[in-house]
Amino acid sequence: MVRRREFLGTAFAVTAAPRGYTIPVVDISGESSRQTVVDREAGQYLGHPTTALLRDRRTILCVYPKGHGKGAILLKRSPDGGKTWSERLPVPENWATSLETPTIHRVGPKRLILFSGLHPIRMSRSEDEGATWTPLQPIGAFGGIVAMSAVVTLRDGALAAFFHDDGRFFGPADSGSRAFVVYKAISRNLGLSWDPPQIVARHSRAHLCEPGIVRSPDGKQLAMLLRENSRKFNSFVTFSNDEAKTWSEPRELPAALTGDRHAGVYARGGRLFLSFRDTTLESATKGDWVGWVGTYGDLANGREGQYRVRLMKNHKGADCAYPSLERLPDDTIVATTYGHWTEGEAPYVVSLRFRLADLDRKR
Repeated sequence: MVRRREFLGTAFAVTAAPRGYTIPVVDISGESSRQTVVDREAGQYLGHPTTALLRDRRTILCVYPKGHGKGAILLKRSPDGGKTWSERLPVPENWATSLETPTIHRVGPKRLILFSGLHPIRMSRSEDEGATWTPLQPIGAFGGIVAMSAVVTLRDGALAAFFHDDGRFFGPADSGSRAFVVYKAISRNLGLSWDPPQIVARHSRAHLCEPGIVRSPDGKQLAMLLRENSRKFNSFVTFSNDEAKTWSEPRELPAALTGDRHAGVYARGGRLFLSFRDTTLESATKGDWVGWVGTYGDLANGREGQYRVRLMKNHKGADCAYPSLERLPDDTIVATTYGHWTEGEAPYVVSLRFRLADLDRKR
């Protein structure tokens, strides 16, 4: 029997989630004209990028580690919305000591913040749109993984930053739950200082991690999409209607939205595009870099959405697609990530440019 549950206006059915999806898949993986290499080095693993769009809404900064999830943090700049990229730019010396995936976020007109995880979580700051940076410094006496995978500006002007732990730094949340726990930290001064972390989400059987945040079109609700690391379930989602203070009980997403490291942007007209690594239990594009097109209503109400997109084919397992998304003023989406894009070679970082109208025509 299907039971109905309400969370502050969001209704959904509590059932066993299907392992596969029924919506169509658009494939642009062979369209090399859309692809621009951000960085590539023979024999060197380059991966896990994130990006930040600057005030002019055409300049993009990209940071990524020289190694698998750790290693010296590299920085590049695109002056033209991802069409071309600079050489590697000068960075503080101690960026070479990064132990984890870096993440970059624009939090003010000129202020950018960059995080590097494990213990302790450290942060670097720029007050001039990335021209110069402070060295990495601890933000507190705590550690975490993929810090901070999402940073959201709340309606009171505070920042909410999200990360997870697998038991290495905080320990199990309690004796009856798994060690995987999602946390938030709040800053009330645009990242200059951070409150101690608080628990946001956990599950008795699923391993929830790597949160990505989407705000509803009316601005009243936050949706947190979560990687499921035991690989026994679909991805999960939880909602907040009080600016990240409290969250609904996590529930499984449809298989069409199952993946790792979700990132989302709205296109003109209000549709939502999500990018992620495909870890769907039953999928023809499993292990590839994929996207999803639908509405926030689809996400909130457990619907499959409109269609999926194979963005690029990955040639080694599922080692790809910690994605970043930016939307330019002309409605072009710039998607940037890493992967094993050439069979038998080390992974490298690429950007794709497209509009949803381009994808619609291929259905």
